[in-house]
Amino acid sequence: MRSIEAMLRPVPGFAELDGDVLERVAAYGDMAELRAGEVLFRQGTLPASLYVLLDGQISLTGTTADASSTIIDILGPKTSFVMASVLADEPYLTGAEAISNSRLVRIAAEPLRAVIAERPNAAMAMIRAMSAELGSMTRQVVDLKVRVATQRLGTYLLSLVTDPAASRADFRLPVSKGLLAPWLGCRAENLSRAFMSLREFGVETHGSRVTLHDISRLRAFAGARDPVETRGDAFTRPIEPPVEKVLGDAFRLRPRRPRGI
Repeated sequence: MRSIEAMLRPVPGFAELDGDVLERVAAYGDMAELRAGEVLFRQGTLPASLYVLLDGQISLTGTTADASSTIIDILGPKTSFVMASVLADEPYLTGAEAISNSRLVRIAAEPLRAVIAERPNAAMAMIRAMSAELGSMTRQVVDLKVRVATQRLGTYLLSLVTDPAASRADFRLPVSKGLLAPWLGCRAENLSRAFMSLREFGVETHGSRVTLHDISRLRAFAGARDPVETRGDAFTRPIEPPVEKVLGDAFRLRPRRPRGI
């Protein structure tokens, strides 16, 4: 079995750490395994650990005051998450649940913060990892405000195309349509209508199997961004914007917490 240090090395953020720093961080980590449907942590609890997903899929969920919930993001392997909450020592802004059987590295939050405080280079590496996480969520907020569900679905399907030069593609959805609908910010019936509307742009579906017959036409309709890069095995993301922009967007969107609480 590979060491935790070796498992962390390919993960964005950790890949930039000096060897001795990564060794110290890995020493504070252990392995965790989750079964599908198991809750990793709940929104509003204080962070005890930073998590790095090695295998499987994790959904990040948000809950409102009336107990309604929705999916904020779906993560694939080689992804760290809840970095901002861990570094700031503030409550998790989302909950997390395993979509499939998953394997993670769990890194104790308090000693991780101590290492980062001692090593400015490590702090910058973690900020860049955090920018990737916040950047993904910021783009989703923008998409929800400026695009209709059919365009958001088209963009998502295009993100699953592995060959950037392909004119057509065939693949299976990595998540169920029941999870995909709330992630795209719509109801199940709206998702079904969106798939039907995309037939005009060469999208054919049979259960979870999807065929894109005309990628260029679908891209023109959806207004998909280029270029793209992979974040985990199952999901493709646009190249991240500068750290300064992502952090600025995140802090403008984030509600201020009253002092003394």
